[in-house]
Amino acid sequence: MIKLFGSGGPDHPMADAKEARQLLEQLPAQDPIKALEELGHWHESVSLAEGFRPERRIQLLLQIDDAAQSRLTKVTRDYLAPSRLSRVQENRLWTAAHGYWCQAGMAMARSVDLFVQGAKGAEAAKTLLPQLLVRCLRALAQQIKWMHLRYGPYDSAVWGVLNRVYAYAEARNLAQARVQGDTSPRLEYLRGLMFSASSPEGLLPSEIELAERIITQFSAHFNLAAASAAELPYWTDLGQAMAPLRALRPPAPAQGLRCFGAGAALNEVTALAERIRVTAAVPSVLLGFADDADEVLEVLEHLAMYWSAQPPERKHQRHSVKSRLSVANGLKGVIETLGESASLAFDGSAVESWIVENVSAGGFGAVISQVKGDWLRVGALVAMQPEGGSNWVVGLVRRVNKTAGQQARVGIQTLSRSPSVSQFAISGSRGAAGEQGVLLKGSDPAAAEVQIALRPGVFAPGQNLEATRAGRQHIYMPTGFGERGEDFEIGRFREMVRDA
Repeated sequence: MIKLFGSGGPDHPMADAKEARQLLEQLPAQDPIKALEELGHWHESVSLAEGFRPERRIQLLLQIDDAAQSRLTKVTRDYLAPSRLSRVQENRLWTAAHGYWCQAGMAMARSVDLFVQGAKGAEAAKTLLPQLLVRCLRALAQQIKWMHLRYGPYDSAVWGVLNRVYAYAEARNLAQARVQGDTSPRLEYLRGLMFSASSPEGLLPSEIELAERIITQFSAHFNLAAASAAELPYWTDLGQAMAPLRALRPPAPAQGLRCFGAGAALNEVTALAERIRVTAAVPSVLLGFADDADEVLEVLEHLAMYWSAQPPERKHQRHSVKSRLSVANGLKGVIETLGESASLAFDGSAVESWIVENVSAGGFGAVISQVKGDWLRVGALVAMQPEGGSNWVVGLVRRVNKTAGQQARVGIQTLSRSPSVSQFAISGSRGAAGEQGVLLKGSDPAAAEVQIALRPGVFAPGQNLEATRAGRQHIYMPTGFGERGEDFEIGRFREMVRDA
């Protein structure tokens, strides 16, 4: 086996069991960020300090990890809060959680390395090895999840450690060793694999968290094998620092080849989605992680699509292009941009310039050389104008993958190629001021159904909207909600036109 990490460093004051308990009890109870920072440093120090017996070192790492769990829960809840955080707040929470999992994963991998290298006293601690493997794999998988919560950049080196640790679990015949009755190294590894294979870059942060909970719920049904099969659509190599890939063709046989898939979990999520459609209720196992049945249904449908043995089919053929794209974001920016000719205050300063990589009838793929501000995330509303074009297109950001520095790749779904700003009023609200919104007509001008983007809370099911244009009265009868974002809601309407 390849050595995972080095060793060496100063002694640690936690060597004494009583003193260790006292130090953990003195952690700031009301400051989970500060507590996680200290716990992360203790992981590093304990894992590097000389003089610890392997058994005592592992016990301390597990003890530190236990102390971190309630703090991690609080930080995660704050990070995913419905109200938008400032960039500084968001960065502090993300750094605390991601930093902790980095330190915990590395420290535990160092202890696994004691067994790999046959260090003195390691075999005397072998009863703790299954639990150490579980915690190590979980910490590494959580590190990957927190990278996805920020849409990258992604460190492939983490996958290298994750794969090697699991390979060692298999080599010791401990992959399926049960720990605390409900998990094992194999389950923890599969959860990390299936999470990455489920295209989390196409989900909102809250949906990423929900997807992970669903994956944990059904992970006992996942399959893992050393050879490819039709029902195992993904693969990885335990000898490489690689994230899992979809097997578009059977991968070449190799000692480290592992193929995996959802197995019976695909039927489970499909059945759960059907129950939600019928009952419109959030399942009890997911209460506390999601309160909206529609959100749960969307995530289940997303998972079912990526867990299928057949890769998701593209609705539209892509064409490679290279051109500039002007982009304005948010409902306010979209309205200002589309209404530029009527607004003397519009100066275009909020418009960004992206590079289009590919285009299809359904949207764009683009590269951002420098992400500006903190608005870019899945679900953001944007107005786009290709270089040399005269019309604006309105769409939604569907995928975000931050690469290096301030660079990112995004996928945008087109909502309307002929959007227009209009003044809308709720039917029967005499004398009430109108509300500016964006009419999102589809490609068929004769279609009876249209979409309208307005700020949240303006309209509700059962309330018609009215607008007067070119001497004619347009009445929009709601048929349901479409997309929702932080600063907008999109409703679906049937349109009726009559002379004013």
